[in-house]
Amino acid sequence: MAPGNMTQVTEFILTGVSDHPELQVPFFLVFLGIYVLTTMGNLGIITLTSVDPRLQTPMYFFLRHLALINLGNSTVIAPKMLSNFLAQKKTISYYACATQLGGFLVFIVAEIFMLAVMAYDRYVAICIPLSYLVVVSQRVCLLLVSLTYLYGLFTAILVSSCVFSVSYCSSNVINHFYCDNVPLLALSCSDTFFPQTIIFISAATNLFFSMTIVLLSYFNIVLSILRMRSSEGRKKAFSTCGSHMMAVTVFYGTLLFMYLQPGTNHSLDTDKMASVFYTLVIPMLNPMIYVQQGCEGCFKELRDKSL
Repeated sequence: MAPGNMTQVTEFILTGVSDHPELQVPFFLVFLGIYVLTTMGNLGIITLTSVDPRLQTPMYFFLRHLALINLGNSTVIAPKMLSNFLAQKKTISYYACATQLGGFLVFIVAEIFMLAVMAYDRYVAICIPLSYLVVVSQRVCLLLVSLTYLYGLFTAILVSSCVFSVSYCSSNVINHFYCDNVPLLALSCSDTFFPQTIIFISAATNLFFSMTIVLLSYFNIVLSILRMRSSEGRKKAFSTCGSHMMAVTVFYGTLLFMYLQPGTNHSLDTDKMASVFYTLVIPMLNPMIYVQQGCEGCFKELRDKSL
């Protein structure tokens, strides 16, 4: 990943969300508020699910790690983004850019598969409840979470190595608010076919397998709900799972839009807007969704306690 003799670029310039000077302070305040809410919400979930003995179940274990991933994803992006709103020189060094890309990939891939793990957990809890504690044992939970993080790390090393193996000769202005692979490769003065292929295959494979798990899990959940005799029970279950699926749909939808559109239709300005959702907005919304709505009684104990 070292530049060596292949590149003269030692730093990059991030254009940010907008290049209009009059919008920098308002954007700073808006995104600072988003980051503060994200930090408070996810730290709250991590703390509550760690200290409350009633929340030591697989569902809350996975939720705690989703909150940790959301917090990590936002923290990799937001501090540099916020400082650039107030800075005249919006630069990031070559190695800091590589580190940011790697950190972003670790957390975004981990989130993709953590959502799939959580969907599988709900499938087991709703469709085969009598075997729940056997199928989703403590050992299985630790294994699933460990594999999620390790695979995210593997993907980050593979993709970031490919992105920074090409040559960056003169242009160093990244049309984005953080170091992402697509706008970085757009600056390269060497052939980018191989890294683009690796990125496309990795993104398509990750999305395909994780979405397949989510869709199959919720398909079976819906069938189980339809077999319920109580109409009120079905309505409540559909309502709570619908809220969860809305968050999943927004997350996967932005990723599909970002990475799987044809290169001829690719707009970096449009990508920036999509990136805001899955790097900053969704990590802020997830704690609200799980605390207020939940999925099959998520945080029911906390709501009952406050009554």
